[in-house]
Amino acid sequence: MPSPEIALTQRFQSAFVAAFGPEYADADPIVRPSQFADFQCNAAMGLAKRLGKKPRDIAAEILAAVDLDEIAETPEIAGPGFLNIRLRTEWIAAQAAELSADARLGIPSPAAAQTIVVDYSAPNVAKEMHVGHLRTTVVGDSIVRTLEKLGHTAIRQNHIGDWGTPFGMLIEHLLEVGEDSAEATLLKTDPNAFYQAARAKFDTAEADGAAGSSEDGQDGQDGQDFASRARRRVATLQSGDAESLRIWTHLVDLSKQYFHRIYDMLDVTLTDDDLAGESSYNDQLEIVCKDLEADGVATISDGALCVFPEGFTGRDEQPLPLIIRKSDGGYGYATTDLAAIRHRVRDLGADRVAYVVGAAQELHFQMVFTAAREAGWLPGSVEARHVKIGSVLGEDGKILRTRSGASLRLMALLEEAVATARTVIDELRPDLPEAEREQIAHDIGIGGVKYADLSTAHDSDYTFDLDRMLALTGNTAPYLQYAVARIRSIGRKAEAQGITAAAAPRVENGAERALALQLLDFGPTLEQVGAEYEPHRLCAYLFSLAQAFTSFYEASPILKESDEELRAGRLALAQLTERVLVDGLDALGVNAPQQM
Repeated sequence: MPSPEIALTQRFQSAFVAAFGPEYADADPIVRPSQFADFQCNAAMGLAKRLGKKPRDIAAEILAAVDLDEIAETPEIAGPGFLNIRLRTEWIAAQAAELSADARLGIPSPAAAQTIVVDYSAPNVAKEMHVGHLRTTVVGDSIVRTLEKLGHTAIRQNHIGDWGTPFGMLIEHLLEVGEDSAEATLLKTDPNAFYQAARAKFDTAEADGAAGSSEDGQDGQDGQDFASRARRRVATLQSGDAESLRIWTHLVDLSKQYFHRIYDMLDVTLTDDDLAGESSYNDQLEIVCKDLEADGVATISDGALCVFPEGFTGRDEQPLPLIIRKSDGGYGYATTDLAAIRHRVRDLGADRVAYVVGAAQELHFQMVFTAAREAGWLPGSVEARHVKIGSVLGEDGKILRTRSGASLRLMALLEEAVATARTVIDELRPDLPEAEREQIAHDIGIGGVKYADLSTAHDSDYTFDLDRMLALTGNTAPYLQYAVARIRSIGRKAEAQGITAAAAPRVENGAERALALQLLDFGPTLEQVGAEYEPHRLCAYLFSLAQAFTSFYEASPILKESDEELRAGRLALAQLTERVLVDGLDALGVNAPQQM
């Protein structure tokens, strides 16, 4: 069941061969929706340059060769050579009937299913998730949901920060306060408070040590005791000390409990099985360095082992280094990321790898990708993409923070969204049971926050505005959720009146026609989202679909229609719309309540 664009594209490409020869079989007909017709073929201008003819003459030749009899009325030539196409209503109705009978709702199965690794969320152990983690989490989760609906295998990778220098500080602080202490419980409820307490102790020790050294000529060892122990603990941990690893595991386990409170709140699909933190590559870092050096990809520069990926230079026009091993023997993010990408290609069998990470990391990832290709670990057959994530801004146009200037806690933001939605639900629907109002408030509050994020291009910043996010009008989740609730309400009333839907949707008048055309575009839209990792395109599609349903509902009465056949056909069209809206929202990770 091809979409209108695909059906028209196939017919026009056949016409190009008939009119201009087989070498034009792959020419793009450039079929696009048009305000002057249903679609427009804009190929004549480009073909005119290749053929050395006037565009309108080319359009006339295409028109003479194309066979659209059962699909569309005879196209009209407009302007310099556009072909305006109006589809036959009966063809639209037939396609809508096929769509209604299709369990996949027109979502095309891939010619060859791929294994696609998606790296997203990536919080740090013993630190609270802040608003900056919102976008990497919900965008990544929408991408994997979409890829799975398309028939691909999506492998989630939650590359948490669970290794490195801060853990010496955290372990020593936990030992001092006691693993069973009240302060240790902060790791479950307020991990950032625990981290900040450890950081303050470390910084104070550093300052005291420096002051002692400058004032009395001593080395400041007493003042630096905590800081010195924290540094020694890092080396002890990384050497595999059993006690250090036990405490580290305890820290990670407590943080996992916190992460999953957030993930459950957000309705995202990440689980412990998806955790692939920095620590998981620890035993590969030395091997990565040895292999890169042995293959001549990495060289020693100022005591550090570096790769100088081709095409990257600094302000001084000198080659820019990607440091693989520091001069002191330590490893950095580049080492771990190279180990990760090798693992994802070799061991996980990735055909594509997507990194849903902040836009500020663009240079880093481009250098890592290039270095991996130079090493032969990322073959040309495997696509690597940095899905750049913009920032969440406050009303002042700056990155959203608390009044004190600290990063805004993600849990606090989500709880506020749900509480705001609950206030509205309690006011408007006091008749509903308590548990149902609680669930609706969650779906609307969380859905509103996620949708506002997803409806913005992932590499763009957006302003956090809770009132707009929860509005029932405009391009918002509540607007789409209400459209679904309205259709379900119609279905319940129809059932109560003994009205059943027809086997196929009714498509006759202009509003029905417009709605059906929108429905036919669901599969191609989802396919584009999966190819380009752009959930905002799905949001725009669903908003247009909901608008088309509103126009249909106003123009085509369902329950009040006296003609039984007409009523049943319109009910079928409404219920098909519900299925598409619900499936599309599910690809975004947004729930649709039964009623609102």
